[in-house]
Amino acid sequence: IFVVWMGINIFLFVYYYLFYDQGPQFEYTRELLGCCGRTMRKQLDKNLTFHKLVAYMIALMTAVHTVAHLLNAEWYTNSFQGQYGPLAGNLSMLDDSSELKTTYLNPVRSNSTTPTLLVFTTIAGLTGVVITLALILMITSSMEVIRRSYYEVFWYTHHLFIIFFAGLVFHGAGRIVRSQQVTDPPHNTSFCEDQPENWGKKPECPIPQFAGGFPQTWMWVIGPMIIYLCERLLRFIRYMQPVSYRKIVIRPSKVLELQLVKPGFKMAVGQYVFLNCPAISQLEWHPFTMTSAPEEDFFSVHIRSVGDWTEDLIKMVENLPEGGQGPKMAVDGPFGTASEDVFDYEVSMLVGAGIGVTPFASILKSIWYKFKDSDPKLRTKRIYFYWLCRETYAFEWFADLLQVLEKEMEERGMRDFLTYKLYLTGWDQSHVNHAMVHFDKDTDIITGLKQKTSYGRPNWDKEFEQVRQENPSSVVGTFLCGPQALAKDLEKKCVKYSDVDPRKTKFYFNKENF
Repeated sequence: IFVVWMGINIFLFVYYYLFYDQGPQFEYTRELLGCCGRTMRKQLDKNLTFHKLVAYMIALMTAVHTVAHLLNAEWYTNSFQGQYGPLAGNLSMLDDSSELKTTYLNPVRSNSTTPTLLVFTTIAGLTGVVITLALILMITSSMEVIRRSYYEVFWYTHHLFIIFFAGLVFHGAGRIVRSQQVTDPPHNTSFCEDQPENWGKKPECPIPQFAGGFPQTWMWVIGPMIIYLCERLLRFIRYMQPVSYRKIVIRPSKVLELQLVKPGFKMAVGQYVFLNCPAISQLEWHPFTMTSAPEEDFFSVHIRSVGDWTEDLIKMVENLPEGGQGPKMAVDGPFGTASEDVFDYEVSMLVGAGIGVTPFASILKSIWYKFKDSDPKLRTKRIYFYWLCRETYAFEWFADLLQVLEKEMEERGMRDFLTYKLYLTGWDQSHVNHAMVHFDKDTDIITGLKQKTSYGRPNWDKEFEQVRQENPSSVVGTFLCGPQALAKDLEKKCVKYSDVDPRKTKFYFNKENF
């Protein structure tokens, strides 16, 4: 089922791009395949969710598997001691035949063997303990509270998957799970069950022969491992490619802007890259959304001070001499996100929270370039942009771009094309009093923009209703880069305000996943 599903999606994905830029005769095909292409990419954008679900299922099945083996070890011991009747006892006493080795059934071979001893003296037991401990460490270190506060712990322990898969491959080599083999003449189970004393004496009752199953885990692991090694090789090649600095800027609110240049680098709006700074750690790679536009001859990232890695990088940059080059940086990417679909919608709602505004900086810059170059392929007719910040100075590094766009839209007579609203969520009475004193000013006292900053959080019901009324027959793409709580709220609003009638307004929710 999975292979068929992937085949259909790949077919639609390819045709989506084949027909996307064709003439008007392909309009309906383009719309249909565009919808299918967006659906596929939205499914693939949930790769982290799928990864977590698979991890939860592995943990559950590991628990079931472990409990089953521990019970088996106890039952093996009891069977060898004759506690489960003569048949179980006789089967447990079967030894290796002189012609065929390892033909026994019960791996417990003496009365001194305990379940604990069986676990720690067999290949299956030892590898089982190792891979279970590796899995426990990977899962516990992946909890959000650890991942957010101690990313290095999460990163290093997650690479225990190498030990996990290596142990998994050797786990079946002990062949502890055994099955009865066909003998010549065959063993008549129903006839010989109650005659253990005649086993090997009557033609119908040859001595039962047992053997462990051939280890098959490597057949399932080798394919993904080859793909993983190829991916690591590709990342190493990218790591070795030179990266130079175009510009380094320390922005307000402890945000570092890096403008980088890499030969042959191409990007799309909203994409992200992995950065590695060998001076801090040669193994750690961290994802950052690019804030530059594809039309620019460099790519930029904005890095907020969160965690040890970002703090060390910002300190290194702050201590650079005047005009000095930054530390060596390796770049892997770019990689796609949901924001790439923003130009597939006639109307888009962009919602950024804090540093989550970064993908929309790329989008808004690209729009400015498209208007500047009068790009005929631009399908977007209207954009609603919402930015939520806790502190006033967090707006500063992005306000200049909004001012340029604001001026550009006015000069082209397209004032309604971009509707942006800024919200200060961390405020007190002093902010309000200051705003009241300067209420009659034409520009906002915080950002210098004509659009005044609002205090508090948006009334999303009011915002969605306004968008629906202003665009009564449009498909609206709602894009968020922000916290999970806000994502759940916006997803519900998209469902609530989408009309059942396909000819009317419909909202599609898209969220960045990291």
